[in-house]
Amino acid sequence: MKSLKVLLVASLLVPALAQAVNPLFQNVLTADPAALVVKDKVYLYTGHDVAKDNTKFYEMNDWLVFSSSDMVHWEAHGPRLSVTDFKWAKSDAWASQVIERNGKFYWYVAVRHDDTHPGFAVGVAVGDSPVGPFKDALGKALITNDMTTDTPNDWDDIDPSIFIDDDGQAYLFWGNSKPRYVKLKKNMVEMEGSIQPINLPNFTEALWIHKHGDWYYLSYASGFPEKIAYAMSKSVTGPWEYKGILNELAGNSNTNHQAIIDFKGKSYFIYHNGGVQPDGGSFRRSVCIDDLHYNPDGTIQRIVMTTEGASPAN
Repeated sequence: MKSLKVLLVASLLVPALAQAVNPLFQNVLTADPAALVVKDKVYLYTGHDVAKDNTKFYEMNDWLVFSSSDMVHWEAHGPRLSVTDFKWAKSDAWASQVIERNGKFYWYVAVRHDDTHPGFAVGVAVGDSPVGPFKDALGKALITNDMTTDTPNDWDDIDPSIFIDDDGQAYLFWGNSKPRYVKLKKNMVEMEGSIQPINLPNFTEALWIHKHGDWYYLSYASGFPEKIAYAMSKSVTGPWEYKGILNELAGNSNTNHQAIIDFKGKSYFIYHNGGVQPDGGSFRRSVCIDDLHYNPDGTIQRIVMTTEGASPAN
């Protein structure tokens, strides 16, 4: 009996493994996915919806981390960063992305700033591993709403996407209603140069930058309710050539937010919808993953959203 009790306690301490299916996680609400490949694992970083029902607005206080070696079985690492880790922030753990540089992992997040800089802001946390622990790298916001005054709303500084080019130059992309980017210094927490606009048709939010072969890809949420569109370029700074819609409306969620990665010879499209039933929706979202395929000319085939989920990576 004693050994049985030990086994039961041990099983409670081990994070549950989720089988591949869409939505990916049935026991927790997840949104705004970002993914990072580190050696033979994918780390998935998500927002965390906690609104009690879909009559409420977004309620998001922290970010979750999951990992997988095959894109099928996922280990839950729990919340690894929260709004309260940024003393200058007051609410709203919105979209984020993590990148590695020189053995450090930098987590760029969108949060609502306190009243010293009203509006949304971009902060950055840093840790020594993909699952942290993470701490505020600056003690202040990297981007504040008063740096971008050409839009009428105070939520235009959201959805950070970070990219390090082949020459080592880092770039931060972000925006709602107007897309922008800025170079970062090698320390990853200071801007280098001025903020630059990007010309994209029907842009809403949710920028994601990735490279595949010789092409750079900029995907983003377009219109409202949101579809995902994309553009291509031979340079990370453009000019960008619009290529059309990548996937359609995400079920019963007004928003979508995507990440695109290559892992073990396959390509994956990660997104959210309101698919967890009976009470999923625009403010109670869930992350999904499906296969992504490129055409010989580098363009991307339309994403087929499935309930079966992505094919395994071997």
